[in-house]
Amino acid sequence: MTDQELAFTPAWRLRELIASRKVSPVELTELFLARIQQLDPGLNAYLTVAAEQALASARRAEAEVKPGANLGPLHGIPVAIKDLTSTGGIRTTRGSLIYKDFVPDVDEPVVARIRSAGAVILGKTNTPEFGFSATTENLLGDACRNPWNPERTPGGSSGGAGAAVAAGLAPTAQGSDGGGSIRIPCSMCGVYGIKPTFGRVARPYQGPGAWGPLAQNGPITRTVLDAAILLQVMAGHDPLDPTSIKEDPPDFSAVMNAGVRGLRVGWNPDLGGVPVDPEVRRVTAKAVQAFEELGAHVVEAEIPIDHLRLRDVFMTIFLSDYAASFGELLRTRGNEMSPFLREMLLDAVMWPASKLALALHELEWHRARMNTVMEQYDLLLTPTLATPPFPVGQRPSVIDGQDVDPVWAFTPFCFPFNLTGQPAASLPCGFSSEGLPIGLHLIGRLGDEATVLRASAAFEQARPWAQRRPVVS
Repeated sequence: MTDQELAFTPAWRLRELIASRKVSPVELTELFLARIQQLDPGLNAYLTVAAEQALASARRAEAEVKPGANLGPLHGIPVAIKDLTSTGGIRTTRGSLIYKDFVPDVDEPVVARIRSAGAVILGKTNTPEFGFSATTENLLGDACRNPWNPERTPGGSSGGAGAAVAAGLAPTAQGSDGGGSIRIPCSMCGVYGIKPTFGRVARPYQGPGAWGPLAQNGPITRTVLDAAILLQVMAGHDPLDPTSIKEDPPDFSAVMNAGVRGLRVGWNPDLGGVPVDPEVRRVTAKAVQAFEELGAHVVEAEIPIDHLRLRDVFMTIFLSDYAASFGELLRTRGNEMSPFLREMLLDAVMWPASKLALALHELEWHRARMNTVMEQYDLLLTPTLATPPFPVGQRPSVIDGQDVDPVWAFTPFCFPFNLTGQPAASLPCGFSSEGLPIGLHLIGRLGDEATVLRASAAFEQARPWAQRRPVVS
């Protein structure tokens, strides 16, 4: 197997090769570190490469591979960690100048679980400051770029994770999603990712701030089985997170071959009329046909969403948490923040309490409406994004001939399901005429990641995507 083939081998297969001593964790780690050194200067997928720590972990993992050894599900597998996520002993910038030299003492719960499963931490992937943006630029250096075309954005806020996995700079990566931040880069980079049900993966829960009322950690991978394995490792209750689900998660890998025959699937191409690029409409509509061919009952679904109102609800809750978390930094070190974030925070810290109260009130109505919709379906399908990847720093102001808000218009499908807490995934379903990836969005019932993964695996088998690789790979 060549180095190029090894770099794009699924993590589940790498684990088999390691266990049978056909590939060593050290040579695998050295391979990915070499690829990062060679390719990442043009992508900026990583903010920190932890080469010394990674090789030390790989050597320990290699020494543990013995006949009869009880190896973890990620034993010896290199994994990239998003730089919003604290890693003990590895720099964690959170995409901010304020934390450019910060090295945490301990791992966040999700990192501790990944390490305990035997993984080798390669480094920290690029993210916008505090994960605030749906594209990946910050004041620490050049923008993160898309491996399919480095002039285009990989999305955000897990843009570095999406770019790294797509380019073969990591077999798998951890991402987080507070408004689309796993699904956006997966759509733009042509990889797979799932935002689990809220509470499925434990998080730091501290006060004041750091409430993270809409965010979840999740996997970003090239195959659905890899995502199921990594999610299994991440998932589980932690007493330090009172929002985490106490019940044990199901066996996500067990549903990989269950298919979609008989599932009730609702398809909505524009969530009630938001502008969508014609190529995205065409590619996603064609992808939906695969579910019909596989035996699902697909109908066009009505999804009652008032986008302007719901967007205000989302931003009020999201930014109120940011104001609580970073308001003091805004006062003392605001000159080191990106102008976009600083402007938003300056607005949020002046909001009356009634604005948040009204948003929380409307949030419950939105959740009730979506619960009613999901009584009719096992799964909802939409495009993941309204556009293919666009040039870095040039968010679209016109989509399908309509003037739109550049901040919001390309990602109207994601944040409504952060508000509900439902599991949602983006899977690669085709390409634009420029050869840029387009994603299909799969939304499941609360607590039912298994159906999302099951349907994703069925589509992957019918229309495989992992064999196609980006220009920068």
